[in-house]
Amino acid sequence: MLYETPRLEPVDRRVLDQVDVMRDQLRYAVQQAPMKWTLDLRKALTASAIAASNTIEGYRVDARDVADLMDGEREVEASDENKAETLAYQQAMTYIQSLHDVTDFRYNKELLNSLHWMLQGHHHPLRAAGRWRRTAIRITAPGDEFATDYEGPDQELVPGLMGELVEWLNEGDLDAHFLIRAAMAHLNLVKIHPWSDGNGRMSRSLQTLLIARGGVLAPEFSSIEEWLGMPGNTWEYYKVLREVGGPVYSPERDTLPWARFNLLAYHQQAQRVRRRVDRSNECWTRLTEAAGALGVSERQVTALHEVAMVGRVRRSRYEKAEALNTQQATRDLQALTKAEVLTAVGQTKARHYVAGPRYPQDVLEAARRRHVIVDPYSDVP
Repeated sequence: MLYETPRLEPVDRRVLDQVDVMRDQLRYAVQQAPMKWTLDLRKALTASAIAASNTIEGYRVDARDVADLMDGEREVEASDENKAETLAYQQAMTYIQSLHDVTDFRYNKELLNSLHWMLQGHHHPLRAAGRWRRTAIRITAPGDEFATDYEGPDQELVPGLMGELVEWLNEGDLDAHFLIRAAMAHLNLVKIHPWSDGNGRMSRSLQTLLIARGGVLAPEFSSIEEWLGMPGNTWEYYKVLREVGGPVYSPERDTLPWARFNLLAYHQQAQRVRRRVDRSNECWTRLTEAAGALGVSERQVTALHEVAMVGRVRRSRYEKAEALNTQQATRDLQALTKAEVLTAVGQTKARHYVAGPRYPQDVLEAARRRHVIVDPYSDVP
């Protein structure tokens, strides 16, 4: 038996309708935007999702360093362990993103175990990967290793429960909104806890896959992992999982609070992404308009846009973004540095570039413009 999809109340349907509207608007905005900065934004969103999901599990790598790792840069400020976790998650996320438009797609146990191997295979055989756990599972309470927060179902029950979950993923509650189905897939997988490790990231990855399969937006715009990784939200995430899931596997419990928590996440993450799209678009337009006066080429605008949006650019990132060779990318960045549009920071391998004295201040102001994220449930009586 699985945790059941709840019946939404009118207020939840109102929030869900608002999310649908924002996602449609976001899709239109992205389709109308310049391809170059759209690709940059998609990479940045993926990096943020990876960084946030790993942070939830205690692996901390700055989103900018995650983006550099994704582009093959290895001289970043992160331990070897954190780099390994980041690259593993990138591999799984890249595969998930590639599945969004597969026409004959089906969920199965092999897919889930393969995704788990991508995430955890570098720990095998010390921590078994790509196969169901063969022991009991106990989750400790935060801050107290002797207190049990949750006990998963007995290991003998895992194959049957996972078979039930796979069947539901393919055929269950197909009349429900795909965002709600994605949330329920997350809840059921994390509560079955079928692997010895990596269950949280796998559950969040599965949710992202279902959202991506919804087909409204490119997968990079679909994840709520960045939102979940924010400190206050992470605490609430664990809290609602405890309240809804129970201390042991309890599929008879009310799951509406979990659906409502996810609707809040969808809504607020959509707000955040839309603000980022607006800022990116404005920065790109302003940089393009200023290019002539600055003596900046069309391709160099890509480097300046990266600085506006994430605060820095590396040669390797710029090189890949513009399909240049190393010499071309180096010359371009050196020219921007000589013109004082950029300033070089650090030595050879770890060098990156930030805004220089002649970098357009109006672009930086647009990139840093404050915004307010609203709670769609705040006006509920």
